[in-house]
Amino acid sequence: MRSLFYIFCISSFINYSTGNHVDANTNIKMPEEIQLTSGESGFYINHIQCFSRGDEWIVFDKRNDDSKIGSTGSIGIVSVNDGTVKEIYRTEHQTEFGPGVGAAAFSPVSNRVIFIHGIRNANDKNPYAFTRRTGVAIDISGPYKPIFMDARDVDRPFTKGALRGGTHAHSWSGDGEWISFTYNDYILEQLSKENANVKDLRTIGVMVPGKVVVAHDSAFENNSGEMFSAIVAEVTENPKWGSNEIEKASDECWLGSNGYIKKNGTRQQRAIAFQGNLRDIDGNLKTEVFVADLPNDVSKAQHNLPLEGTTSTRPNVAAGVVNRRITYTKNGVQGPRHWLRAKSDGSLIAFLSKDDKGIIQIFGVSPNDDKIVQVTHNPFPVQGPFNFSPNNESIAYTADNSVFVTDVNSGKTKRVSDRFMDEEKPVGAVVWSNNGRMLAYNRFKKMGAGKFLHIFLLKDMD
Repeated sequence: MRSLFYIFCISSFINYSTGNHVDANTNIKMPEEIQLTSGESGFYINHIQCFSRGDEWIVFDKRNDDSKIGSTGSIGIVSVNDGTVKEIYRTEHQTEFGPGVGAAAFSPVSNRVIFIHGIRNANDKNPYAFTRRTGVAIDISGPYKPIFMDARDVDRPFTKGALRGGTHAHSWSGDGEWISFTYNDYILEQLSKENANVKDLRTIGVMVPGKVVVAHDSAFENNSGEMFSAIVAEVTENPKWGSNEIEKASDECWLGSNGYIKKNGTRQQRAIAFQGNLRDIDGNLKTEVFVADLPNDVSKAQHNLPLEGTTSTRPNVAAGVVNRRITYTKNGVQGPRHWLRAKSDGSLIAFLSKDDKGIIQIFGVSPNDDKIVQVTHNPFPVQGPFNFSPNNESIAYTADNSVFVTDVNSGKTKRVSDRFMDEEKPVGAVVWSNNGRMLAYNRFKKMGAGKFLHIFLLKDMD
C-alpha cells in the first residue's frame, strides 16, 4: 500500500491535469496556454527582453531552427492581445549565406529593439559567421530603418570605440543606456589561420552612448555606430592550470537593474556576471561564474593597451574594469546552454550545475562571496535557460517537457503548463513579461508535413 501511495504522489507531481489546468497537488488553477502565432513558419523569441516596455508586443525573428540566423532575413513583432503580426525589418539580398538576423531584444525604456545582423556583403565566399555580425536596432515606430549600434572597422588603422569582429547576445542594461554583448574577433580569427599559437577566443563587452565614425566602406564590410564599444573580460590562449585565467568569457547578464551593493555597503552601479572557461589544477576544462565590475567611463585604455587592439592582439579590456571569480565549485557550471541571470537588486546570480544526485538544477551565488545555494530540487533536470520574475520571487524554466515556476525563497515548485511529448515540448527560455503577469516561450507545432516553432503565452501568473 505504501508503494502504491508513493507512486501516486510522484505521478501527481509529474502529471498534472491537462483538462481543466488545475495543479493536482495544490488545487490551484493553472494558467491557460495560448498559442499566439500560427502558420507554416518559425517565430523564434530571444532568451531575454522579448516583451516590449508596456508588454503589448513580443519581438521575434523568423528562424525555425536556433542555428539558422545566417539564413533568416526577417524581424517581427506580435501583439499579446490578438496575435496581430507585424514585420519591422527585412534584410536586403538575403540568401542562405547571409546577411541574416536574429535574437531580438526590446529596450526596457523605449520601443526599440536590438538584434544580430550579419555583415551586409555576406555571400557564399564570406558567409554569416561569429566574426561577421553586428548589432542593429529598429524603432518600431520607424520600421525597416536600421540603426547600426556597434561600429565595425576591420581595416588598419583600427578605430577606438569600434570593433573588428562580431557581436551577439545583446542585452540592455536596466536603464536602457548600455548594452552588453558577446564578441569574436575577425582579425585574430584570420591570424589564427597562419599562426597556430593564436586563437579567436570568445569574450564579452559593452556598448555605451557615443557615436563612433568609421570611414565609408563601399564594400559594406565596415560601418559606423551609434555607440562606443569596449571589451570587459580578458581571455588568454593558454591559461595557467589552477589559476583564475580564462580562455573564454560568454553567456553574460547584467548584475541587477542598478548594479549591486558591495560588502562595504557601497553601490557598484554597473556590473556583469559571466561564465568563464578555465583549466583546473589537472588541466581539465571547467566553467565558473565571474563578475566584471565596470567603471562609469569605459572609453579609457590601460597603459600601452589600446582599446581597439593591434594587428596581432585582440581589443583590450578598458581601464578600471575589475574581473573577479565568484564560484569555486566541484562540478562547475553545467547543463544545457544558458545565460546567467541575476535578481534585479543584484543580490543573487543564478546558474545551472549538477546536484549531489547528478541532476541539473538551478543554483545561486552572491556577487560578494562564493556561498552557493540550491534553488531547485526537482527529480528531473532543468532543460534550458531560465529567468527571474520581475519581483525576484520566482524563477521560470523548462523541465520534464513542461514549464515550471519555483519560489526562490521556499523552493516550492509548480508545473504551470501541460507535459508535452518530445516533438512539441517547450524549447529555449521561458521569459517573463515586464509586469510579471505573463510567461512567453517557444514550442514546435506539427503542421502539414513539418513542424514549426511558435510563440505561446501563459497569462494571469500569480
